[in-house]
Amino acid sequence: MFEVAAIITPIFLLIGVGFFSMRIRILNREQMQGVSRFVLYIALPALLIRAITQNPLEEVFNINYLLAYGLGSLSVFGLALGYTVMLKKQPLTIGSISSLGMSVSNSAFSGYPVAVMIIGPPAANFLALNMIIENLLIVPLALILAEAGQQAGRGVMKSLQKTLKQLVKNPILIGLFIGVLIAVTDTHLPAPVTQAVDMLAKAAGPAALFAIGGALYGLQIRGVVGEVSQIVTGKLIIHPLGVFICMWLIAGNDALLIAGGLLFAGAPMASVYPLLGQRYGMGNVAAGALMAGTLMFFITISIIVGLITFFDMLP
Repeated sequence: MFEVAAIITPIFLLIGVGFFSMRIRILNREQMQGVSRFVLYIALPALLIRAITQNPLEEVFNINYLLAYGLGSLSVFGLALGYTVMLKKQPLTIGSISSLGMSVSNSAFSGYPVAVMIIGPPAANFLALNMIIENLLIVPLALILAEAGQQAGRGVMKSLQKTLKQLVKNPILIGLFIGVLIAVTDTHLPAPVTQAVDMLAKAAGPAALFAIGGALYGLQIRGVVGEVSQIVTGKLIIHPLGVFICMWLIAGNDALLIAGGLLFAGAPMASVYPLLGQRYGMGNVAAGALMAGTLMFFITISIIVGLITFFDMLP
């Protein structure tokens, strides 16, 4: 138990530093958004470039992990959508956004900083694969369905075109593309460039945790406890369980893949979730889910790390 606490505590200390930096007004909301943009547009692409270029492509693009994590996330999305739309009789738009919150992790800002402390360098490879699954599969699917529900079936192709345009501009996918291009062409970057990329990559984890803490300040749950509870339960319990089952079926006894999948799936919902929720009239629910999910994350990730340690899955 003390070993688990030793791993988890520094993570939440960094989140706390970000929170209290906002609380005592060292930084304001706009400045904290600048930190988030640094992580998203600079540090994380550098991290992905480093991960892809430092390891053989066959090690980075582990097909078993890609299939298992993708199938697990897609299954949870489908189950959540069916439950919300068919059983609870909610509109397709609400069902899509709720399902998005349950099946897409905050891989960059929460999953990676935790995973790299527990399983080390392979966490960067898993992050690259998660970015592919989340940005090319789950998020576009949820947005297209949400748009279709909002427009009662009209303008779906227009929504698809808009989503594809946004994907082309996504800094995470640009970083992935650059890394793959360098690896495939066997390009050797100059030593100063490699060192600069490495320095930026190392900043991704701490800066992401700091930004998460700042984002939590001021969030409130206003009359949406039921919806928030459903999304948080789906994200922190059902999503890791679904990914674990698929990992066990596809990856077999590969303890590292299972540990990586659990750590990333166990992260709270994506930090952009409130922005997407607000776009479809679920701003308060999404913001409340992000706050509650991040706070409950301390408990659930401690359990996950404890199980990983108990079953000797650590490298």
